[in-house]
Amino acid sequence: MHLRDATPDDADLLVDLLLEAFNWTGEARFTRNDVLRDPHTVRYVGGWGRPGDLGLVAVEDGQALGGVWARALPADEPGYGYVADDVPELGLAVLPGARGRGVGSALLAGLLDRARDAGWRAVSLSVEDGNAAARALYERHGFVVVGRNGGSDTMLRTLQPARNARADAGVAPA
Repeated sequence: MHLRDATPDDADLLVDLLLEAFNWTGEARFTRNDVLRDPHTVRYVGGWGRPGDLGLVAVEDGQALGGVWARALPADEPGYGYVADDVPELGLAVLPGARGRGVGSALLAGLLDRARDAGWRAVSLSVEDGNAAARALYERHGFVVVGRNGGSDTMLRTLQPARNARADAGVAPA
């Protein structure tokens, strides 16, 4: 498995992954048309690839296994996990056949590294009550509950600036 950047060519894949995230119970609570027609849900992936969008796709043998993406949403058009205009909201989904193999953890770690490198101060997300697997993944990666929206918790992961590799190695600055 390897991770690659999500590009505008991945727009359909991201819609499918968003649908997977919304239907995490295995029950078809939402359809693809529901996602595309609802102005609230489509804001997570509509027009993917605009400035500031950040995403990764996990691929194995030419097949997508899952993806993670983040986009800043403004206060007047917030997502379910809105915290602040400068805190992008994250979405993540792993396709059913690839679950339980560490794909989600690899995607999340990769996005957090990229977000930190991009200078983001934090990322947020929303996790529904009952989605214990996702909640455990997010908690393992340092997310904490900072709010509540209906039957979901808003979680936040603060990002520290990338550390200086020379200092990490015990080398004095030049």
